[in-house]
Amino acid sequence: MEVLWAVGQVGAVWMAVMLGLIMLPSVLGISLGISEAYMWVLVKTLEWATVRLQKGAKKPQPQVPRTPTANGIIERDETPMEKEIALLHRADFEFSHIFYFCRKGFEAIVEDEVTQRFSSEELLSWNLLTRTNVNFHYISLRLTVVWVIGVVVRYCFLLPLRFSLAAIGITSMIVGTTVVGQLPNGSVKNYLSEVVHLTCSRILVRALSGTIHYHNKENRPQKGGICVANHTSPIDAIILTNDGCYAMVGQVHGGLMGIIQRATVKACPHVWFERSEMKDRHLVTKRLREHVADKSKLPILIFPEGTCINNTSVMMFKKGSFEIGGTIYPVAIKYDPQFGDAFWNSSKYNIVSYLLRIMTSWAIVCNVWYLPPMVRKEDEDAVQFANRVRSAIARQGGLTELPWDGGLKRAKVKDTFKEEQQKNYSKMLVRNGSVG
Repeated sequence: MEVLWAVGQVGAVWMAVMLGLIMLPSVLGISLGISEAYMWVLVKTLEWATVRLQKGAKKPQPQVPRTPTANGIIERDETPMEKEIALLHRADFEFSHIFYFCRKGFEAIVEDEVTQRFSSEELLSWNLLTRTNVNFHYISLRLTVVWVIGVVVRYCFLLPLRFSLAAIGITSMIVGTTVVGQLPNGSVKNYLSEVVHLTCSRILVRALSGTIHYHNKENRPQKGGICVANHTSPIDAIILTNDGCYAMVGQVHGGLMGIIQRATVKACPHVWFERSEMKDRHLVTKRLREHVADKSKLPILIFPEGTCINNTSVMMFKKGSFEIGGTIYPVAIKYDPQFGDAFWNSSKYNIVSYLLRIMTSWAIVCNVWYLPPMVRKEDEDAVQFANRVRSAIARQGGLTELPWDGGLKRAKVKDTFKEEQQKNYSKMLVRNGSVG
């Protein structure tokens, strides 16, 4: 009995701490400064660890294989292909003329610019989480002790706290939206729905130890519009709904996600599609157009890339989102990998493993920029409009702009694209006289 009483007392204190220091400030939309103090201590600790690493690197170390800490793992000759081919002999074809293409082929096999966007970004300095680089070997006993203390803090304190907050946030979302959904449609229901969504999103951000900096709030998406953003993680939606409400678009799921979808759609006009409906582009476009046409409905939130990219680049935007019409509100999201890797490599980790990695990281720190609204020009097709919006997001977020389809994460390159590249190579060879 005494053991049960002690456990009950600990549980009561635990709930009181979460209610008074985290949940209540979340409901009121205020901060008590705890997150700021935590981030200050964390930054100072990582700065100290970086200094220790730099000092240790200057000492004689056992010879071990070393790899570059740059983004690329091979050195590339950035000479344009047309210029390289122009340097080839203009006389008869020689066997050495194919070496350029062989080298480019080997570079693509070792490290192409698409595949590396689907793996975690390489850190230049160890963040005391995992040794993501073989160069982060043993430096000193003091640094190892700090790492061990960090493991204890993350797994024995932060993980239970974050799991509890996440459970409370999800439960509150389901219960709150279900209750609000019973009210008749009107301004009161819309107001309470936004309160529930904002409050629960703030609790979930607290569960991630999120520190989010929003810029240019005057450009926040308005009702009847479409918000498009680069996509790094499933938590992108939570990051954005922490500062405003959106109507989500997606496929109907089962399990816990399905329960959340069915509950939230009662209180908010989210747009959920059945699996069979997702294949019907005309039906999807029609429903989205109807939503956008109603200026009283929340802005739609869409991630046009269609898959998660590692937050170093922005890949091709699907044109479907830009055929709907209406005003586009671009948003750029840039995470700081020093405190935790927000990228979800769905090919390597399932959602449970990913959430565990997130919950045991130091924090989720990111910047969100609201860009000025954009509309499609008269002489612009959907693809050109999508590229213009993508370029704006890439420039603001400091991301590399790539023309490749994110679907290459799971699919092979189409034969038609290969044939097109082969024709281009052939034309360049013939034009430069390398092939008689």
